[in-house]
Amino acid sequence: MHEEPIDPFAGDPADPSAELDDSGSEDPLTAAERQDVLEDLADLEIYQALLTAIGVRGLVIECEDCHEPHYFDWDLLRGNLKHLLTSGRPRVHEPAFDPDPDHYVTWEYARGYADGVHDALASATDDGES
Repeated sequence: MHEEPIDPFAGDPADPSAELDDSGSEDPLTAAERQDVLEDLADLEIYQALLTAIGVRGLVIECEDCHEPHYFDWDLLRGNLKHLLTSGRPRVHEPAFDPDPDHYVTWEYARGYADGVHDALASATDDGES
């Protein structure tokens, strides 16, 4: 089983995206950028574990290029972050197909939800120790 979709043009000399492959022209991630992506991956695991249970299918991100919301399911977003770690470059736009916006939340919402769950659990633990 492949973690990423198989490139249908792999090895094809007529690959229409061959001119776009500027391997090495992008600067690799700095140590700080790499750490940020690793933290995003860790956060994503927490968000998925908490939010899937209430029907959330992924995150919505406002695209800096086209200023439109892009809806990413958990696996697609995880794959994009892993690709960024290995290649040093983001993938081309690849949002979820025909998403229902009601099933996606922002990073900020997910972070706030996770913080709220954490605080509630910490409060319950503190109340039990008294």
